[in-house]
Amino acid sequence: MPDTVRLSLDAAHALVVDALTANGTGAAQAAATAAALVAAEADGQAGHGLSRVPSYAAQARTGKVDGHAVPCVDQPAAALVRIDAGGGFAYPAVDVAIDCLVDMVPSFGLGAAAIHRSHHFGQAGRHVERLAEAGLVALALSNTPQAMAFHGGRLPRLGTNPIAFACPATDGAPLVIDMALSVAGRGKVNAAAQAGRPIPEGWALDAQGRPTTDATAALAGSMLPVGGAKGAALALMVEVLAAALTGARFGFEASSLFEAEGAPPGLGHLILAFDAPAVSGDAFAERMAVLAATVAAEDDVRLPGTRRLAARAAAARDGLRLPAALHAEIRALAHGGRPQSSAASRLG
Repeated sequence: MPDTVRLSLDAAHALVVDALTANGTGAAQAAATAAALVAAEADGQAGHGLSRVPSYAAQARTGKVDGHAVPCVDQPAAALVRIDAGGGFAYPAVDVAIDCLVDMVPSFGLGAAAIHRSHHFGQAGRHVERLAEAGLVALALSNTPQAMAFHGGRLPRLGTNPIAFACPATDGAPLVIDMALSVAGRGKVNAAAQAGRPIPEGWALDAQGRPTTDATAALAGSMLPVGGAKGAALALMVEVLAAALTGARFGFEASSLFEAEGAPPGLGHLILAFDAPAVSGDAFAERMAVLAATVAAEDDVRLPGTRRLAARAAAARDGLRLPAALHAEIRALAHGGRPQSSAASRLG
């Protein structure tokens, strides 16, 4: 068997839809989820890509995630929507949030979408990028199940809690900044565990608090925050904004995004969007042009996103290259099988 399998983007999308619908997910929910996972894989974000399909399918089978949930929208204020994801996958709720914000923000200059009772937020940068493609400046925050300790603590209590930002650029694709508040996203560790690869030093500690390069041991231990105490403080800020403010569960209350058993994770996401011309007095485009020119003036400086865009173009041209074992596992799920979960999926 070859080590990898190549799939076109359309074939990958169809395969994920088949795997999810064969395991307790509705067609519309599966399509939204597949679109997000394939986009992440195409952008080189394998930790948020197709490596998630086995755990997603297992959780849909057990009912930990409601594969048929339809997001419910409430509008408690003119520029605010509150979205109940219904214990389902995050992506249908995110799609609703984006549609609401695109409609709201031109009327009010800004808008917020607060999502609760949700699941894995996925590639946060793509969510805000979609808003930037509609001409908006956007910021998204999400909490995740516990993976990092409070500063000075030893037990995982905070999530890796991603923050993503995007805005229109003066020329070309939007500027996108997407980062977890751990040194590396936990999804990358899960993907490494599934592939049997080590992780770099400085990413994580094992369950005994010792530095480790063993991905499976890292999943049983804790991630290290970016920037030490400052990263831990930022993760705490995201817990407040994405969980307390949205009415969601904190990371230390949420169940694993990888294990099939347990209660729904009940996570929260907050997405903010701004009408750049209105907020800036029509100065935003000119100010961004100055910033872009200043960056371009130095040979070794680049705006974030270059690798993402290059990976996306290559995937559109050449398709995706997946580990053969993962491809076989997803194919088995699509045909009604239930392959044994990887060690990473069991421990996550």
